[in-house]
Amino acid sequence: MRLWIMALVALVVSTGAAFADPMKWNIRAFDKYAVDVTFYSQNRKAAWPGNGQVWTIRDYKVHSFSLNCIAGEKICYGAWVRGNDKKSWGVGHHNSHRCTSCCYTCGNTASTPVINLNE
Repeated sequence: MRLWIMALVALVVSTGAAFADPMKWNIRAFDKYAVDVTFYSQNRKAAWPGNGQVWTIRDYKVHSFSLNCIAGEKICYGAWVRGNDKKSWGVGHHNSHRCTSCCYTCGNTASTPVINLNE
């Protein structure tokens, strides 16, 4: 019985980091062209929405993007003008740039402030 309880406790502790934490990003683009957005984990090989997909902003409204990430995981946004990834924000297309204020830690922030691109 004691061994069974220890095994159960070990299972709960080892899977604790695998539980998804919701995180909402709020982004507005002030560009006359469509802006593509992807979010990148800095701790593992993961991206949202994933599988080479992007979210696209085509207006000047605030758009909310919900991610499920691992608590403690550093997530950064990358945004770029569709068809011209030389004009980019955050970590850019393919997580190829560094930034000073484009990342948040999963679990510390349920919702980001509005991030204005082009300001």
